[in-house]
Amino acid sequence: MEFRESQPIYLQIADFVCEKILLQQWLPGQRIPSVREFAIQLEVNPNTVLRTYEFLQQESIIFNQRGIGLFTAEDAVTQATRYRKTQFVEKDLPLLLRSLYLLDMDTEELKPIYEKFKKQMLRQRS
Repeated sequence: MEFRESQPIYLQIADFVCEKILLQQWLPGQRIPSVREFAIQLEVNPNTVLRTYEFLQQESIIFNQRGIGLFTAEDAVTQATRYRKTQFVEKDLPLLLRSLYLLDMDTEELKPIYEKFKKQMLRQRS
């Protein structure tokens, strides 16, 4: 995972976890890597992963079963979708809309590009 300077690392890791959930790589109710395991995998400080996991627990995306480990919530897809949509609308969408305005592009121009991208994503999942 390559990190950007524009966003705190723990939030980038949270986005990564949400992506795994939304791509069904981590299923609802599935045990997820421990703080230490995930920190080693991502090559980050365990405190950063701990902060990420605490944040995701506050967002009801994962939960801790004392003595057993961390798991994705049963409604993790719904919660991850809610979180990512909020982030998209607040942070990414304004930049996209500004670019569309500056380039005098219509949203209709984006439909075929999006459909092509969507087909590629679906092929990758199969």
